[in-house]
Formats: sequence, structure tokens, C-alpha cells
Amino acid sequence: MESVLVSACLRGVPCRFDGRGKASAEMAAALGDRRPVAFCPEVAAGLPTPRRPAEIVGGDGHDVLDGRARVVDDTGHDVTDAFVQGARRALEAARGAGCTEALLMARSPSCGRGTVYDGTFAGGLREGDGVTAALLERHGIAVRPATGD
Repeated sequence: MESVLVSACLRGVPCRFDGRGKASAEMAAALGDRRPVAFCPEVAAGLPTPRRPAEIVGGDGHDVLDGRARVVDDTGHDVTDAFVQGARRALEAARGAGCTEALLMARSPSCGRGTVYDGTFAGGLREGDGVTAALLERHGIAVRPATGD
């Protein structure tokens, strides 16, 4: 059976920054009969749940991986290293399970694909990918965004 890496929060795991899960009918439909590999990069990197909201400042996840942008929480604390470490662990999990696709939480600084929050903590969006989505894409794993219900 084919495996797909899935944001753990979209499977209902209470691991989001606000301590909640976001089980998603959209994600379940996209998953079909494939086996989900639930994973939260932020928790895997040792960040607590709940935690301060974080956004990418100065670019997107590709820029973070290339050292041109940072991930900071809403108090200004730099959490870039944890986000990069979590992305690396997500890549290891995906490879270990043989995943060629990932269904990840939309707009997240880790998992967002195509659109992420803009770094102002005002709800604005910018084009780009989260850190984990960027790393997975760089390694040939197709990333599709999904939203929670």
C-alpha cells in the first residue's frame, strides 16, 4: 500500500501551535486508500504544544533553508533552527516510509505549500512554501496543501 506523509494536525492530533488538531475531510478524501504517515515537524524538533505562533520573516521556507530568512515567534524569538531540524526529520520519516507525496497544512511556516503567512502576524499571506514543504519538494516529494475543517 502506498504511503503519504500527512501533517499530524490534519489527522486530528492536537499538535498545532494553539494545542488543537484540525482533522480534515478534504485531506481524508485526498488520501483515498493510501496509508497516512502522520508527522508534525515542530513537535519532532522538540517545540512544545501549545507554543507561540511563528511566521517566516524575510522570505519563505526556501529562503530559510538557504539562510536568507528566519522563522520567529510573535515575541521575536528566533526558532529557525527548530523548524529546519523538524523539516529534516519529516524528510527522514517520508523517506523511511517510502512516501512520494505529502499532504500538509496550508499556510503553516512548516507545512504551507504555495502560500504562507507573511511574517507580520497580522494574518497577511505571501506566495511561498513553509520550511518542511520546501525541503520535501527539493528532495522530490510532491507537496499538496490541505486545510482543516
